[in-house]
Amino acid sequence: MIDFDLVTSSLPILARGAVVSLQIAAISCVIGFSLGTLLGILQTNKNVLVRALVTFYTTIIRGTPMLIQIYFIFFLLPELGVKISAFWSAILAIGLNSGAYVSSIIRSGIAAVGRGQIEAAKVLGLNHLQIMRYIILPQAVRVVLPALGNEFITLIKDSSLASLIGVAELSREGSLIKSRTYDALSVYLAVALIYLIMTSLLSLALSRVEKRMNRHVSHH
Repeated sequence: MIDFDLVTSSLPILARGAVVSLQIAAISCVIGFSLGTLLGILQTNKNVLVRALVTFYTTIIRGTPMLIQIYFIFFLLPELGVKISAFWSAILAIGLNSGAYVSSIIRSGIAAVGRGQIEAAKVLGLNHLQIMRYIILPQAVRVVLPALGNEFITLIKDSSLASLIGVAELSREGSLIKSRTYDALSVYLAVALIYLIMTSLLSLALSRVEKRMNRHVSHH
């Protein structure tokens, strides 16, 4: 049976862990979006070597488990003299991982922008950087916004991997409560519901942003 008294008394601790989970996801999202946008742009570069380097990076990152990447940064970098806290190790690993996936999303968005608009911008005298900044990227991001939203939702769930290197996020706090009370059902049900609430609220917010952007475009 579910111990509702235990769930209620544990909520402040779980809420504190949820805040840490959201912090990990949010900062990782900024890293992932920034890196992914850069890599997505570089994947359209005419230089074969540049494209090959980006492909090599994305292949390595997407082909290995995120957990191994977190362990690599947290355990191996100190051996090279680079010491990073568990919190930032998790953020860096998750952000770098996300960047590899976001790059493919951004590249598909760039590919969706009509060539006619690019040619027209060249006729107007815009250089490549200006065309990318003012013409291509705004449209590309709008096109792939649902996919980017799904990636951020995934990051909230991926933040649970930080618990494996001792970060006191939601699932870690739940595990500590379970180890004291031995009531896995009640604790993990509460943890799952909090994850569900966070991802559902984010999904709703992203849906509203997407509709607002579509209305803005239709009015123009």
